[in-house]
Amino acid sequence: MAHALIVDDDGDSVESLQALITAEHFTVSVAHNLRDARRHIALQQPDLILLDLELPDGNGMDLFTDPQLVANSEVVLITGHASLETSIQALRLGAADYLVKPINLRHLQGVLSRVTRPAVLKAEVADLHAHLAEDGNFGHLWGRAPAMLPVYEQISRVAGTGVSVFILGESGTGKELVAQTVHDLSRRRKKPFLAVNCGAISPNLIESEIFGHEKGAFTGADHQHQGFFERASGGTLFLDELTEMPLELQVKLLRVLETGRYMRVGSTQTMEADVRVIAASNRPLIQAVEAGKLREDLLYRLNVFPIELPPLRDRLSDVPLLARHFLSAIGAKEGQHKQFTGAAMERLCRYRWPGNVRELRNAVQRAYVMASGELITDQWLPAPDLPAAPGGVAPQPGVLLVQEPPPQGILGALGAVPLEGEGTAGAGAPLSTGLASPGYAAAAAPGPLVAASGMVAGDGMTAGMAPGVTPGMAAAGAGAGNGREQGALLVPIGCSMAEIERRFILATLAHYKQHKERTAAVLGISLKTLYNRLKEYAATESDWPEGRP
Repeated sequence: MAHALIVDDDGDSVESLQALITAEHFTVSVAHNLRDARRHIALQQPDLILLDLELPDGNGMDLFTDPQLVANSEVVLITGHASLETSIQALRLGAADYLVKPINLRHLQGVLSRVTRPAVLKAEVADLHAHLAEDGNFGHLWGRAPAMLPVYEQISRVAGTGVSVFILGESGTGKELVAQTVHDLSRRRKKPFLAVNCGAISPNLIESEIFGHEKGAFTGADHQHQGFFERASGGTLFLDELTEMPLELQVKLLRVLETGRYMRVGSTQTMEADVRVIAASNRPLIQAVEAGKLREDLLYRLNVFPIELPPLRDRLSDVPLLARHFLSAIGAKEGQHKQFTGAAMERLCRYRWPGNVRELRNAVQRAYVMASGELITDQWLPAPDLPAAPGGVAPQPGVLLVQEPPPQGILGALGAVPLEGEGTAGAGAPLSTGLASPGYAAAAAPGPLVAASGMVAGDGMTAGMAPGVTPGMAAAGAGAGNGREQGALLVPIGCSMAEIERRFILATLAHYKQHKERTAAVLGISLKTLYNRLKEYAATESDWPEGRP
């Protein structure tokens, strides 16, 4: 039978807590100050310590000054004066959760149902590190590259706590897999893990989807609906693409995180929110705040423990491991196992993967389907070298081209090719392109937007050419290779990421003759995200590339 220690000097609170915990089949002992608490722990190590912050001989968090004292006990804070700063400090010190007086019975039952000794969690983490050394697998993640090791260490430290996590990284890097691994190593693992893409839900329905609604709350609400908070109760709620959530809903989310309570749409009764929230974004957070896409107060409430995922181009040594893992999974599903030739693996390792792990997985699946035998050659894999323009005109220094079809993941592509040096590209000051493959985005010498293959040039430039851009540059990518129509987008160095993204989306949409479904598929984003972007731009005629109906 599990044992709990209550450390509190409030007699009434202790009495009610003791009755509630005993009803959950725990043995209970009581200490009214820190000195008695240390004595009880020395006599019998409790599985759970319910620790008040305000005690006669000090602050409850003073108990953490001796890590060995609470190393094998789960610590849950109880206080009548909860604040964000206090809660975050306690969680960082190692507390698993906190309860606010008067204690909510359902919340307490949830805490008691999740009691797990820290030693058990540490053993599981050690087992994962052993698997990492053997087969390159850590939870739902794969890779042994040095860039991934800090990610695994951060997951190991934060999973056993109740700290809010914010996962950052380009599209396709595996943010949801990190959230799933954190959940599986946490005390909430037996409860649901619910992943929500905030950019894939209609702004008119997102409040109802997150908080639920009552029957008759609005037209079409013919039954009561459980929201994400209710369906994930006791578990983990993963909010992906948080910056796509409307600002007015971000206010309500912040309120829920602060108070732990919410209401269904159309209801007057509050409900307890017993979930751990993990958020993610593919946008730099400070830029999202400055652009008005993310509330600053919500950022600091959620960004207690940031985890940043490296792009695949920064861990190319993991490509063979990942490719074989995907190929093995596809073979098991399809019933026929195949393998890469040496040339195929070499090509995979030379490509820089602007779409990250998601693009690699898709490339492996396509190559598997196209391979007629058991060997996968490099025939159907992405080409690592940029083809020359018609007439043998090579791309000039300082110009990075985006060829049709563009890569999956806009921001992932834009960061894919490093530029060396500073200043402008022109006579006497060339920039190193670092070009690696078709499908890479996007920069040129200073000047207006320049487009080829049906895209309009800006500011009246003749023949679609910016200052410092030669005719060969303007032509590069137009009609190159395989007889297909190719397109190139040139943008000035120094453009903001948001502006490059805007130009990229609008140019791609024009290239595909306003076909939104195909544009979204080529860009590697959801159709809803594309609609949100277009609505955000609220473009005038002059903002759009040629081809708008």
